[in-house]
Amino acid sequence: MAKVIRNPELRYTTDTQTEVAQMLVEFEGRRAEDPPCTLKVVGWGSLATQMKETCSEGHRFIIEGRLSMNTFERKEGFKEKRAELVVSHLYPLDAMDESQDNVVAFDTAKASAKSNDSYDEDDYDFDESDSVTTPSSNDADDPIPF
Repeated sequence: MAKVIRNPELRYTTDTQTEVAQMLVEFEGRRAEDPPCTLKVVGWGSLATQMKETCSEGHRFIIEGRLSMNTFERKEGFKEKRAELVVSHLYPLDAMDESQDNVVAFDTAKASAKSNDSYDEDDYDFDESDSVTTPSSNDADDPIPF
């Protein structure tokens, strides 16, 4: 899951006038103490137009694509490598319809959780007519209690 930190810029190639969009996204670190990492994301053609129309700073997406490493010469005289993700699909997380009850954003689920942990009998369906079995003497001798 990536968060957009710089709005997409739409450009065109000089020869064929194909649309190219690029933006910066941020990924959370794997652990709490890890800093977030940023990555340049590039989209071509109609996907570039879609990125420009749907992506804006602060929105979250699941991005599917091809990771590539680009090497270029710096002014200081050394070569540098940078990673770039060429997008094949974008899946927006912030714009999801809330009627889809099988997909819930993590922040939404945390906010809607009950604030009190008190027991409420109405929360559980228990039919008192169900029989409850007690362990037999052979079950008590079993070294594995389940």
